[in-house]
Amino acid sequence: MTEEAIITGCLQFDPISQRALYNKYSPKMLSVCYRFAHNRQDAEDMLQEGFIKVFTQISSFENKGVFEGWVRRIMVHTCINFLKKQKKFSDSVDLNQADQYIHVREEAIPGIMQAKQVVECIRLLPIGYKTVLNLFAIEGYSHKEIAEMLDIQESTSRSQFTRARTMLEGILIRKKIIENPAGDAAWALNFNT
Repeated sequence: MTEEAIITGCLQFDPISQRALYNKYSPKMLSVCYRFAHNRQDAEDMLQEGFIKVFTQISSFENKGVFEGWVRRIMVHTCINFLKKQKKFSDSVDLNQADQYIHVREEAIPGIMQAKQVVECIRLLPIGYKTVLNLFAIEGYSHKEIAEMLDIQESTSRSQFTRARTMLEGILIRKKIIENPAGDAAWALNFNT
């Protein structure tokens, strides 16, 4: 079934088309949700809520841009709303917690870095750090957009991202996913703020 046929069927609330859409996009969208979630159950709940929105809002897709991108945006916003509803984003973070990690200077991650390992390390970050890092570095939102989505100041988004990057670098070094050569040189994530 083509994507166009799936969309047309979903507009008519055809269960076969809805199942086809779910089967086509759920693996990718689950990985999006998993990056924001505290655990697999939360990720699955986010995914389910997201697909309900996709099915109920599909008539608003105007064939401008890629359909998968439209679905992804709905999933990201669903994840943010889920975290807000669960009050998980408002969990306090000890700002001194980042200091216990190794501070490193900006360089490049080795090309052999395993993406799955990085995602698992991102999941270890406090929810606020993880959310801002995902939105800025992976989803491509600006700090202004993130501030609006999360009801925070733009400067808070920037500082959360900087702290997330520092903490993530420390986690990656501790887990020996990236090297920490002796002295002041170390590999670092090259995300631009």
